[in-house]
Amino acid sequence: MLTKQLSPVSFPGESQALVEVCRFLGERGWAPATGGNFSVRLDEGHCLITQSGCDKSRLTVDDLMVCDLHGNALDLALRPSAEVGLHARLYRVDSGVGAVLHTHSVVSTVLSRATKGDLVLQGFEMQKSLTGNRSHEQAITIAIFDNDQDIAALAGRVQQRWPAAGASPDTLTQPGFLVRGHGLYAWGKDLSEARRHVEGFEFLFACAWQEILAARMAGV
Repeated sequence: MLTKQLSPVSFPGESQALVEVCRFLGERGWAPATGGNFSVRLDEGHCLITQSGCDKSRLTVDDLMVCDLHGNALDLALRPSAEVGLHARLYRVDSGVGAVLHTHSVVSTVLSRATKGDLVLQGFEMQKSLTGNRSHEQAITIAIFDNDQDIAALAGRVQQRWPAAGASPDTLTQPGFLVRGHGLYAWGKDLSEARRHVEGFEFLFACAWQEILAARMAGV
């Protein structure tokens, strides 16, 4: 458990790394109009997360805050994203989750709306950018959850599909999922892995959407 002051400036390494990732994703248009939220685990009881309403492409350490793993702000003068509860739930259900990144790209938004059920991809070399995948030949399934303003309810549905002993066929098998008409949530054991997963997912989504458009133009 942390014993020092719980504020972003007390953790310069984690804070600067999170700022750099936020700017990287924001500059690519994957978190426009202050959208998206990004966090990194600090210990077994706390995470560092972006405050609500911040421009991610221009983020600074002053735009970060510390929350416990139930989504409660330690500094009550600061307001985290409304979706902090989903970040917190992921950290609680899996100690191996070290960072959670939520983007709002155009392609992830439209692809999730155009896809019935979950998204199944196969044949893309970039699949191997996602931890656990070793071949383009393997079919991978990216879960898509219907959007919900009740974050606790959405987090509960995600938790029901989290990998566990005796898991059902619809268990999450990839390090990320889509929320329909909303965007991508991806995670990793640390910030570097989570960022790689976002880049890999966004590339795959762009390819999948281009294939859909090409098929429509061809009348397939």
